[in-house]
Amino acid sequence: MELEIHEISKHFREKKTVNKFSLKITPGVWGLLGANGAGKTTLMRIIAGIIKPTSGSVTYNGIPIGELQEKYRNILGYLPQNFGFDPDFSVNDYLNYIGALKGLGAADVLERIEDLTEKLNLTELKNKKITKLSGGMKQRVGIAQALLNEPEILILDEPTSGLDPGERIRFRNLISEFARDRIVIISTHIVSDVEYIATMNAVMKEGKLLSCGTTADLVRTVENHVWSSVISIRDLYEYDRKVRIVNTRNVDASRVSIRYLAEKPVNDSSISRKPSLEDLYLWMFPQEEKEAEDL
Repeated sequence: MELEIHEISKHFREKKTVNKFSLKITPGVWGLLGANGAGKTTLMRIIAGIIKPTSGSVTYNGIPIGELQEKYRNILGYLPQNFGFDPDFSVNDYLNYIGALKGLGAADVLERIEDLTEKLNLTELKNKKITKLSGGMKQRVGIAQALLNEPEILILDEPTSGLDPGERIRFRNLISEFARDRIVIISTHIVSDVEYIATMNAVMKEGKLLSCGTTADLVRTVENHVWSSVISIRDLYEYDRKVRIVNTRNVDASRVSIRYLAEKPVNDSSISRKPSLEDLYLWMFPQEEKEAEDL
């Protein structure tokens, strides 16, 4: 089982949203990391067969997905950033509708709905209209529809948007279990969603593949660049101007502990720390880049 992205480019007018992106994806959980505006959503829509690339190809087991057509759609699960639904649909109606579109038999749909609504904590909400649900609840419905046909390829674009911390943990456990012998691609800028479950991570910047590897491989990029220090609270603003602060923690009424990124320590009390995927992300994508609008 192999999904190959070969030299994919996508142009919108003069802008190259995706630029000669190539990657071979094998079974497991793959994190697609990048700031807003990196081209992640455009790439995901190309992989899902929703839009065509300007150039390049996507193949599944050596066959272009355009040739596979319905066969590809039948093995695909896709959660876009914003999924559509009829405002009159209840959760149960919507999942039955999606099951019919995916060609599942009535008995199979019923079994899958029972299983997924239980795992995603939706059982008590099955007869409620989706429009009446909170953002996090709607997102769980979107995850359920993507998993409904037990796809060989599962594509999730910012899947934990709106989920509370407990729901995000349940989601990670569910996806980690589901990914056995399947391809799961998770596009996100919330690195904790993939840090502990991703088999591999691909980092995307300005439409290009910047780097690819396991979490352990990638974080070596920022080894000896991650520090912590206890400083006076009154100095926090000055430090924030000089270095990229990852997080802060109050020590007492007058001091705060900071974790920061820098080529070298900025004071004598700094201690070198083991880097994480979040450290790598913030090192590669400064704040101003994260505020750009994704396509």
